[in-house]
Amino acid sequence: MAGRVEGKVAFITGAARGQGRSHAVRLAQEGADIIAVDVCRNVSGSDVIAGSAPEDLAETADLVKGLGRRIVTAEVDVRDFDALSAAVDSGVEQLGRLDIVVANAGIGNGGDTLDKTSEADWGTMIDINLSGVWKSVKAAVPHLLSGGNGGSIVLTSSVGGLKAYPNTGHYIAAKHGVIGLMRSFAVELGEHSIRVNAVCPTNVNTPMFMNEGTMKMFRPDLENPTVDDFRPVAQFMHVLPIGWVEPVDISNAVLFLASDEARYVTGLPLTVDAGSTLK
Repeated sequence: MAGRVEGKVAFITGAARGQGRSHAVRLAQEGADIIAVDVCRNVSGSDVIAGSAPEDLAETADLVKGLGRRIVTAEVDVRDFDALSAAVDSGVEQLGRLDIVVANAGIGNGGDTLDKTSEADWGTMIDINLSGVWKSVKAAVPHLLSGGNGGSIVLTSSVGGLKAYPNTGHYIAAKHGVIGLMRSFAVELGEHSIRVNAVCPTNVNTPMFMNEGTMKMFRPDLENPTVDDFRPVAQFMHVLPIGWVEPVDISNAVLFLASDEARYVTGLPLTVDAGSTLK
């Protein structure tokens, strides 16, 4: 079914690479124009995973344009509400409307138990992965309301928003909080025909997961674990025989939630987890 979001405009955070880029491309393939933002630099407190760069956001723009769709980009930190608002305002002015919000930007940092997690790591995690999601939606809602056409908001949570894992407690807390945000926004915005849902991915083949720090967390018994060392341990998390999913698997879920096929779906934490929440 082509054109599932034809003529609509989507605002996507964390769009320079990984899941965010995949979401932008997938929605563009189905007819949407894109407002894409990303911080495009390393974030203090998450230095274990190199941040995106301006060139990454430019590549996302080229991919969307190559599909014949329009895109407006901005380098924005989701902790900065004024900058988010300005980016959305500018995007809507140029593209004419707003229909879809994908609050995707997030980080991974640390690796300690909660009692040993630093205040800096805790603060950065909550500020970006929870407060940044709230600020992203807050910046976009006025445009959804003024458009009068309803809309779809999709928040990126995680299987870690539904269950706990050790040594990532600050991440778990933030992603559980995203589920609370999703449900609250769904209740508050439902009367305006604005639907709010969350995607809850398992491990995804992006730089945030496929990196040396994560591999060492999964295989502390090895000094320099490889992808092949990593795979069987990651697979153990799942019912299906895989260690991780691909970004497009999450994007297909986002597309469904953004489309009219999900017109009466709201308040849903949609897992794309290979059965992880069954274990």
